Amino acid sequence: MNLGQLTLLAAESGGKDLSFFDKIAQRWVAGDWGMYPIAICAVIGLAIITERVIVLFSSASINKEGFLRGLKKHIYAGDLDKAINYVAGQKPTPLTNVIKAGLMNVPKGEEEVQASLDEASLRETPRLEARTGYLAMIGNAAMLAGLLGTVTGLIRCFEAVATVNPADKATILAAGISEAMNCTAFGLLTAIPALVSFSILMGRTQSLINDVNETSVAVLNLIVSNKDKFKNATVSASRDEE
Repeated sequence: MNLGQLTLLAAESGGKDLSFFDKIAQRWVAGDWGMYPIAICAVIGLAIITERVIVLFSSASINKEGFLRGLKKHIYAGDLDKAINYVAGQKPTPLTNVIKAGLMNVPKGEEEVQASLDEASLRETPRLEARTGYLAMIGNAAMLAGLLGTVTGLIRCFEAVATVNPADKATILAAGISEAMNCTAFGLLTAIPALVSFSILMGRTQSLINDVNETSVAVLNLIVSNKDKFKNATVSASRDEE
C-alpha cells in the first residue's frame, strides 16, 4: 500500500455507496499481498471440509443398531455364510469392513477372529482420521497470515504519512490503518470456520471409531457365546480370497 493508494482510500472513505461484491473487491485490493496466503488457506480448508463431510456423514456412516440387529439373526442361527453375505450386502464402510474381516476368520478360532478385528480396525481408523487434523493448522496459518499482512501494511502506512502534509496525516493514517486491518479480518473469516469444522469433524470421527470398536466387541462376544454353532462352519475359497 503506497502513498497514492492511501490518499485515494482516504478520499473514498466518506464517499459513494458500493455493492457488497465491490466492497469485498476493494478490501481485497487494499489487503495487498497478505490476502493471497489467506486465500490459499481458504481454498485448501474448504476442499478438506467438503471431502471430510461427504466421507464422515455419508460414505462412512451406517445405522449401527440396525446393522447389528440384522447380523445377530444369522449368528444366532449359526449360519456363517448368510452372516458374511449380509455384511457384504451392506454399504461398504469402515464398520462393515472390520466386521467382515472378523467373520471371515470364524472357522480359525476366537483368537484369529480377535486378531483380524484388531488388524482391520487399525487399517480403517486412519481412513476416518485422514486430513481432518490439517484444518487446525490451516486455521492457525490463516490467522498468522492475516496478522503478518496487517503488520506489514501498518509499517507501510506509517512510512507513507511521514512524508505528507501534516494536515493530511490524520485522515490518511486513519484510512490506512482501517484498510490494513482487512488482512486480519479475512484471516479470521478463514480461520474461524476451519477451527469450528475441525472440532465438529473430529467429534464425528471419534463417534464413528467408537461405533467400530463397540460393534467389534459385540460381534466377538456373539461369536464366542455361539461358538458351538460354528464348529463345522467353513468359508468358501472365493470368499477367503476376498
